Amino acid sequence: METCASDEYFQALNHAEQTFKKMENYLKHKQLCDVVLVVGDRKIPAHRLVLSSVSDYFAAMFTSDVREAKQEEIKMEGVDPNALWALVQYAYTGRLELKEENIESLLSAACLLQLSQVVQACCRFLMKQLHPSNCLGIRSFADAQGCTDLHKVAHNYTMEHFMEVIRNQEFLLLPSSEILKLLSSDDMNIPNEETILNALLSWVRYEMATRQKEMSKLLAFIRLPLLSPQCLADMENNPLFRDDIECHKLIMEAMKYHLLPERRPMLQSPRTKPRKSTVGVLFAVGGMDATKGATSIEKYDLRTNTWTHVANMNGRRLQFGVSVLEDKLYVVGGRDGLKTLNTVECYNPKTKTWSVMPPMSTHRHGLGVAVLEGPMYAVGGHDGWSYLNTVERWDPQARQWSFVACMSIPRSTVGVAVLNGKLYAVGGRDGSSCLKSVECFDPHTNKWIPCAQMAKRRGGVGVATWNGFLYAIGGHDAPASSLTSRLSDCVERYDPKTDTWTAVAPMSISRDAVGVCLMGDRLYAVGGYDGQVYLNAVEAYDPQTNEWTQVAPLCLGRAGACVVAVKL
Repeated sequence: METCASDEYFQALNHAEQTFKKMENYLKHKQLCDVVLVVGDRKIPAHRLVLSSVSDYFAAMFTSDVREAKQEEIKMEGVDPNALWALVQYAYTGRLELKEENIESLLSAACLLQLSQVVQACCRFLMKQLHPSNCLGIRSFADAQGCTDLHKVAHNYTMEHFMEVIRNQEFLLLPSSEILKLLSSDDMNIPNEETILNALLSWVRYEMATRQKEMSKLLAFIRLPLLSPQCLADMENNPLFRDDIECHKLIMEAMKYHLLPERRPMLQSPRTKPRKSTVGVLFAVGGMDATKGATSIEKYDLRTNTWTHVANMNGRRLQFGVSVLEDKLYVVGGRDGLKTLNTVECYNPKTKTWSVMPPMSTHRHGLGVAVLEGPMYAVGGHDGWSYLNTVERWDPQARQWSFVACMSIPRSTVGVAVLNGKLYAVGGRDGSSCLKSVECFDPHTNKWIPCAQMAKRRGGVGVATWNGFLYAIGGHDAPASSLTSRLSDCVERYDPKTDTWTAVAPMSISRDAVGVCLMGDRLYAVGGYDGQVYLNAVEAYDPQTNEWTQVAPLCLGRAGACVVAVKL
């Protein structure tokens, strides 16, 4: 006769916790201890098994063939005794008290003993302690300990709060090697380059006797050509620079940049590249989206590489124009889906408020808008019935619109930009086809003059200028009879000195109705239409390397957005 047997398993509750409590008790009474850690004149008894279970450092030591594996006493170098004792106790209890006065010694010891959870806890603690008065020290400490996450957070905090950091003692106590690293960064959050120069001068004056000899080496990392002429003139008379030949050379280089603007393309260097926070911000206003008309305005911050929604227009506008006057956005004309508008609104980014301005004489959509020597010009467009060659000028002092000379031909979806004191009208449509013709307006003679034609016909073209050149970007070429457009990724550059157009690097994708703007030393191509979808893709063109790179995408895909840069 067979009997049925059944297996049974028993699981003790809190087994690990109870076991470690007993081990902790053995530690308190120095029982069964098989190793003594010697640090300075202090001896800390412990159990090899417990230490090896928690610390990879001790596991490697006690399970290998090294001398310490058999030694009863092990000398620990470069560790704070209190921190080591706290971490030995942590091995038994899993508990650790983190305080401002012990955090650095704990983190240093935890890095040595390879206690990854403790390292993470200490780093999180220090992240919460970050302040303009201590972030440089925490950043340096994290770098020394190899704590990459903490170093990154402390560095980003330093960059974000740089204006307060340079007013604290920690900054003045930095060695020149650390000052040099800071001066070479593009990421600090500052209003202008003069701020960095003044910070350097404060640092030098703090220990003038030893630091003045470092001046020329450090001054080479200040973007002197981007300072105002007044500031450069003051530097030339400053005793700190006057007797230093290398400093004088740097100041002269910067003065040449101001005195010879036509030579700027040849004078480019790391010192002419603006820091990210000093170039201002990019605004993308309105445009056509999946809802058939975006009213939102987004802002792009180069330093953080992010777009954020900042405001809404008071109503829908398509094929309108935007320009910047006195750091305010003027939104001009367009159509609301039913009718063509002549209305003008003004948005103040600082106060985030809208105001209504006097309307244009003519209703216009597809117009181009730009500011030239003070006044703002509204160029061409379509009034709902016909293509326009008329041009209106807004006088900000008189607060009124008036007509100036007409273009030679009507142009709608025209690209408009200012270069060397002249207003350029580029491409567009005249009713029968897209145009490759270009003309420029001289406000002093009140005349439009024809320029060399582009290689490609372009309606919906984006235009911008940089260092004496005009760029025509993207657009479409559709005959009036055609329902389909040939979209362009092509970029052409116009040189007014030779009156010639040259093809440069194309965009990564073909785009119609692309928003284009210069910010800093880059041209940005924002949104557009690829024949199927409204794009949120944004790319930046570096004229010095002739390369396009992707940047953060818009929050909302949109075509025909007006894109402008504002220094806030």
